[in-house]
Amino acid sequence: MKNVHKLTEGAILLALMAALILISIYVPILGPIVNIAIPLPFILFSVKNNVKMITAFFVAAIFISFMVTSLRGLAVMLIYGAAGVVIGYMIQKKKSRNVILIASSLTFLVGIIIFYIASDAFFQLNIIHELQTSINESVKHSEELLKAQGQEDQIKLIKEQGALMFKQITVIAPTALVFAAVFSSFVTQWISFPILKRFGIEVQPWGSFRNLSLPKSILWYYLIALGVMLLFHPHEGTYLYTVLINVRAILESLIILQGLAFLFYIFHQRSVAKGLGVLVVILTFMIPIVRYIIMILGITDLGFDFRKQFEKKE
Repeated sequence: MKNVHKLTEGAILLALMAALILISIYVPILGPIVNIAIPLPFILFSVKNNVKMITAFFVAAIFISFMVTSLRGLAVMLIYGAAGVVIGYMIQKKKSRNVILIASSLTFLVGIIIFYIASDAFFQLNIIHELQTSINESVKHSEELLKAQGQEDQIKLIKEQGALMFKQITVIAPTALVFAAVFSSFVTQWISFPILKRFGIEVQPWGSFRNLSLPKSILWYYLIALGVMLLFHPHEGTYLYTVLINVRAILESLIILQGLAFLFYIFHQRSVAKGLGVLVVILTFMIPIVRYIIMILGITDLGFDFRKQFEKKE
């Protein structure tokens, strides 16, 4: 009887998964939004079953998604389904939300990378090349408008800006992939976890953002990356330059996150209105000088335990 119940539940969730993938592929406006809900059936099944049952469910999902949408739907299912399995299994093992976020982000990242490699190898679909083509078309359209307006002197500037944009995008692409993976994981949890609670599934709560404390090793990694850049001055286009730029961007983002958490902690201690914290977050992403100040706060908190000193003064 128990096995019959599991089979029925699995069949319902597989049907839900198939419906979500069909909407994702064939409904243009809803597609990108529905993608984030695809992990939900996998989470619901993985949170209650053992590895053997989860594997069988995933294999069935591969078969069904290929049958209903061919390779395109299969790629979507593999990326979001694998993340859903990881999240569900982590919940079953009572892991913290931070661990779930890291594990599912890595799963999304690996899935995106494999999808990119497979697209280039089997379908000659190079995303970077497509992006370059899109930028070139945009530049060409701008040239035509400038010629029509008699501003030929601006064409050279437009071409240089287009080339610079493409170079910057290709250099920072790894960082963009990491951020996309983390964002996808966070939004998936944000949508799925309230639904899981409705089904009576216990989910570990997030800790308060103000109490966030990242590993102090992040500061050392950041200083090492800066030191290597200053000592070796790698040229643009080299492998070392690309690695250091991306490592620096990711570590700076983490330090900014730590700085914001530290600032929110101070605001909480001083009973400052939450609206001010929201304003600071907005300004951090809009004004460079504010971003640097927040980075200094993050470095101070990571390197000197300034928060603990603040607690003693309280």
